[in-house]
Amino acid sequence: MAQQDRAIRTRRAILEAAASVFDDHGYDRATIAEVLQRAGMTKGALYFHFASKEQLALAVLEEQVVDIAVEPQTIKLQEFVDAGQVLAYRLRDDPIQRGAARLAVEQGSNHLDRRRLMASWGEFVEGLLGEARGRGELLETVVVRETAELFVGAFAGLQMMSQAFSNRADLSRRLTVFFEHTMPSIAVPSVLVRLDLDSERGARLEEALRRGRMADVAAR
Repeated sequence: MAQQDRAIRTRRAILEAAASVFDDHGYDRATIAEVLQRAGMTKGALYFHFASKEQLALAVLEEQVVDIAVEPQTIKLQEFVDAGQVLAYRLRDDPIQRGAARLAVEQGSNHLDRRRLMASWGEFVEGLLGEARGRGELLETVVVRETAELFVGAFAGLQMMSQAFSNRADLSRRLTVFFEHTMPSIAVPSVLVRLDLDSERGARLEEALRRGRMADVAAR
């Protein structure tokens, strides 16, 4: 068990180091040598987990989706909003989120298939919206898959604009404005009035999640 935990920690350290390098330099200019330097790992440790730079980048992209987990809510659309706000908050300084974000929207490199990330985010959002539909939270006119793709694409654009203007410091507020304009188009009125779209919600949720993770570690 101790060996397995050590392997998990090593893999995570490599991913975070790689993500920070991708965030700083992009995919094409990133080097395995710099990843190793930042991670403080040997080549053997890295290649045990990842066979190439491409595999490393794809793992960072996939980890971005896996990392977003929020507390269940009575209203499923609130979970959808919460996931967006937690991601917006983490994009300020979380290495995995920032590295994956640059990899996802970076132009110029043809060596990395980004469709997997967009598809994963689309499936994640579609799942939340599908559950919201099952609970009667969505207007009848909403097409779940098209709406999911709209939100994924819009978020990518919002974070690019926020990166240009404030290094993503204002992303949570920009996302709140987006939700204020779009939620009335998809949520039934009785659900809409109960949604908390506060731009500070992501910070509060992340703090609660952090405390929960610390409690889990202490309990082991």
